[in-house]
Order: sequence, then C-alpha cells, then structure tokens
Amino acid sequence: MEIQNINWNYPTAMWFGLNRIKDIQKACDDLNIKNPLIVTDPGILQTGIINKINNSLNQSANIFSNVQSNPTGQNVDEGVKQFNQNGHDGVIAVGGGSGMDTGKGIAFMSKQQRPLWDFEDIGDWWTRANSEVIFPIIAVPTTAGTGSETGRASVFTNETTKEKKIIFHPKMLPSVVILDPDLTIPLPPALTAFTGMDALAHCLEAYSSHIFHPLSQGIALEGMKMIKDNLISAFKNGQDLKARANMLATSSMGSIAFQKGLGAIHSLSHPVGAIYNTHHGLTNAVFMPYVLIKNKEVIEDKIINLSRYLNLKNESFNTFIEWILEMRRELNIPHTLKELIKEDNLFEKMSEMALSDPSTSTNPLELNKDDFLKLYKDSFNGSLEL
Repeated sequence: MEIQNINWNYPTAMWFGLNRIKDIQKACDDLNIKNPLIVTDPGILQTGIINKINNSLNQSANIFSNVQSNPTGQNVDEGVKQFNQNGHDGVIAVGGGSGMDTGKGIAFMSKQQRPLWDFEDIGDWWTRANSEVIFPIIAVPTTAGTGSETGRASVFTNETTKEKKIIFHPKMLPSVVILDPDLTIPLPPALTAFTGMDALAHCLEAYSSHIFHPLSQGIALEGMKMIKDNLISAFKNGQDLKARANMLATSSMGSIAFQKGLGAIHSLSHPVGAIYNTHHGLTNAVFMPYVLIKNKEVIEDKIINLSRYLNLKNESFNTFIEWILEMRRELNIPHTLKELIKEDNLFEKMSEMALSDPSTSTNPLELNKDDFLKLYKDSFNGSLEL
C-alpha cells in the first residue's frame, strides 16, 4: 500500500508522510521562527537525523542534547540557559519522549519567573504561567510510543524528591508535528518494542478509564487495532515503512486518547522510572497484565468487546491477556519487575508515590496503597493468576 502524504489537524497541525522532514523550514516560516534551537538526546546525535533536519533548514540550527532518558528539571534549566543566551525564538524537539518533553519544557520555561515545579498538573496551577512568553514548538518524533508530540504536558524527574512530575500548560502543545516514518528506521528492535508497548499502554488505559470521552474512546480502540497489525512487523523488520508509518501514527493517537485518562500501569511505572531510571515503555509493558487482572471486575465487558474488535480467536478477557503475554514474548519483554530492578526494599515508598500519581484517579477501579504494594510484589515475583 502506498503511504499517503497528508496533513491533519487533530488536535494540532500534523504533517504525515515520507520525507516530510524536508518541510521543516516551511514549519519554521509558518510560525515565524528565525532562530530555532534543536533539542534532542545523545542517541539521536549518533544517527543522521539531525543532519537531515539541518540540511532542510536555511541555516544550521544550534543543538541542545544534554537530555537523560528520564529527563530531569536540571535538563530543562540547562536548556533554558542555552536558549536565552543564544536568543532563540522557537524549539524543534526531536526524538522520543525525553527529547520532545525537554524541548517543550524549554520553550515553556525560557521566560517564566517561577520554578518548573510550580506548574505541576494540579488544579489550575498552569494559570500561574505567563502565557504570552511561551515560544512555538515543532515536534519531530523519531520513536513510535510516547506521543509527546500531541500532548500539552511533559514529564520530568525532580532530582531532589526522586519523583516524576507532570508539568502542564495548553501552550506546551506543539504547533506543528512532522510525522516522517523514514526517521524511525534507525530505531533498534528493542526500542521499537518498548515504545510500541508504551503506545499500547496509552490506548489501553484510556480505553479502560471510566471517564466519558467518546472521541478518545474511538481513537484508543483503533489505535490498539493498528498496534496489533503493525508492531510485531516493525520489530522484526525495521525497514518496513508501512509498519513504521502506522506505528508513528498510533503513537500520536495514544497521546490524544489519554485525554480520557490513564491508570495504574502508569501509576506503578512512574516511581520505578524516577528511582531506577528504567525505560518508561518497557516498565509499562511489564506491569500491563498485572494491572489488567487487578481491574478485571470493572473492565471485563470492555475487554471482551475489544477482543472482538481485534479479531482475537476467542472473545474473552483471558484470551486478551494471553494475547498480551504472547506479544510480550515475541518482543522479548521481561515478565517480571525483578528483571528490571534487583531489589524490593523500596516498594512501600513507591506504593505511596503510585497512590498519589495523577494517573491513579482515572484508573477504572479505585485502589489504595495496599493494592499498589501487592501489585509491585506480584509483578516482581511474576505472580499472575488468570
């Protein structure tokens, strides 16, 4: 099937198709960006992606790449310093969630007078920001999972408290998103798997959430169908441009869908990532079946309907869990948390952090600290009872 070049506006301008990175100068012109700062991570610098971007600009842009896999407040502060010293007027955020989140954070914070943590996604804290001094953002995702390109928030680790915090403002939404599947070709199989499972977690938790949002519900449902049809293909053959293109679209769909909310998969994953610096998508993938079974009593009917839409061999909750487990095996995803972290002495602390995580409020089943503690222990030991 031929890959179409097409523009969408949902919720922002999205330019999709092969070699769309060549339109990066047009994006800058449309947003009146004269001196962009490219924000990315060290891994992207080892590829030819930044050269492709700079070759498509009228003049090469400066680069900020001191970004950790789980970006921190300090990463944003250092980027803000470079942004202001060089008089930049916009950001081109390139990469997976770390590069895009940091780029969005830099564009947001460069002229703010309050610290980053004053804009955590709590109530109306976002109104504390000066909305008139937030610079435009162009997002160029090179993985297919995080969906940060269609989100109005970024996630950063507070180095002092070892907690992940969601920073939110409506103007953190990128103004233009360039979805070029050719840029995802260098992504190695393991990261293809981890980021793909992250997209699945976004769609699955949004679909399972009890919040009424039929637009997101439909997007989540179709997103999971596309993941089923394309993730294994992209993992096994990274040159499969059709699968890469579909997964890139699905990543954005997952982020749009979780306007409806997330759940305990993310609540459990955030503390582990903040403390142990694990890959977010991988950690989500490990927790996924344990949380599904915990939520079974309130989501079973939804999962049966989902199984029907995915054309699984049987339309049942257990068949869906078996599909998740089989896909994880094909993607070489570990079954236990013990394979990611070697200790369990912080489970009490992490359970408190998970309970207070913003994702917990939209989990379909109300959970308490003891529930999270048991989920950590079960996932650590591989205790999964269908």
